[in-house]
Amino acid sequence: MSVGSSVTRRDLLLAGAAGSFVLASSTYRGRAADPPPNIIFVMADDLGYADLSCYGRRDYSTPNVDRIAADGLRFLQAYANSAVCSATRTALITGRYQYRLPIGLEEPLTSASTRKVGLPPEHPTLPSLLRKAGYGTTLIGKWHLGRLPEFGPLQSGYDHFYGFRGGALDYYTHKFGPAPSNTDDLWDGDVKIQQNGYLTDLLGERAVAIVNDYAKSKQPFLLSLHFNAPHWPWEAPGDEAEAQRIKSLFHFDGGSQETYARMVMQLDLQVGRVLQALDTTGLADNTIVVFTSDNGGERFADTWPFTGRKTELLEGGLRIPAIVRWPGHVRPGTTNNQVMISMDWMPTFLAAAGALPDPSYPLDGVDLLPTLTQNAAAFPRKLYWRYKNNEQEALRDGDWKYLKIRGNTFLFNVADDPLERANFKARRKDIYDRLVADYAAWNATMLPFDPKSSTDGFKANQLADHFGVEAAGGGPAD
Repeated sequence: MSVGSSVTRRDLLLAGAAGSFVLASSTYRGRAADPPPNIIFVMADDLGYADLSCYGRRDYSTPNVDRIAADGLRFLQAYANSAVCSATRTALITGRYQYRLPIGLEEPLTSASTRKVGLPPEHPTLPSLLRKAGYGTTLIGKWHLGRLPEFGPLQSGYDHFYGFRGGALDYYTHKFGPAPSNTDDLWDGDVKIQQNGYLTDLLGERAVAIVNDYAKSKQPFLLSLHFNAPHWPWEAPGDEAEAQRIKSLFHFDGGSQETYARMVMQLDLQVGRVLQALDTTGLADNTIVVFTSDNGGERFADTWPFTGRKTELLEGGLRIPAIVRWPGHVRPGTTNNQVMISMDWMPTFLAAAGALPDPSYPLDGVDLLPTLTQNAAAFPRKLYWRYKNNEQEALRDGDWKYLKIRGNTFLFNVADDPLERANFKARRKDIYDRLVADYAAWNATMLPFDPKSSTDGFKANQLADHFGVEAAGGGPAD
């Protein structure tokens, strides 16, 4: 299948239904003598499933992310661990269901919260375990897992941090409140800083510098590059006046498809700068590059062929792009229909690095190296979600999905019906009853809902297509 901008939406959907791309050799493997690979994990914020041209976006192109796809593998059934960011980031960094930790119950952790909740420094993380294996570790961009002094990237395994700690930041003022407010949140390590520039560009510039530094040191490294784009506020390059105008970052009186396109294209440009740095330093051949998103798309995103969006357990709120490049190990220009989820990255990266998980904290994610490097056959997954707002529950088991929203329950075959329209609840009561029982058994092993935790969703007075919906929160989630 083509991975360029000429790919059609029909091609993408047919590829998903057809199953895994058959590689030229079922025994294709990397070279056993290779040194531990570097890892660059690029995560966009609120990027929809179809917001990249290699996933079908039609009104703009993303040539640099498309290059990763052309040189590597695209997952066609990748899921986020949650429909909002704090929860997904908890699962990503721990390799476990977020519902095992209080921070994972925040949907999301809000800037207004005064609660002392965050990622416990004693909990093993992807960066802490890779650091034990000799890796340098750096986070650039969004943290969103708790505030100082108790919580932070440097307290949870990263050697270096440059970015912001909350859920959102203005692209120009670098504040989480209005321009005149005292809400600056740009940090270098544990020191708050002032720096001019468009935030997407600043994050890309620092990432290039970090790649160059690691190239000189010859130390294997993990670079977590967590962009804020294309998360609100809706500000593209050249929109400094908008940063001064808005009174709230999640403004409902701004943004457009054109602004959103420019935000995504600037993100793509910075990804290209990082790829160029890998080429220039000679690190590209021994570096795993991943590009993905933290949850489904927001109000200007394209989530085709799914319905739903961020804060919703419909497919559009959970399905995300996920692309992997690893020269000599992952076949270029391929797609794969394996069902996967954000928490799978931790065991996969540990396996690639020859590092071990902490047996005291068993992982819920699975190692996907055989899928990536050996064309292993797709294996069935059971994946579970819950979301406090609107009392949402979901379970995917094979092609079937159980979904509950506000007491209404559904059974969908999401392989045949990605729009989630045909409810098989009564027609296949045997499957429905089994999935409901499975969900209840799984949920009993997780932390219960915290009545004080944050949750949010869109309301009828915010988005016209949500008429009749009254959400628990007062605005879109961070």
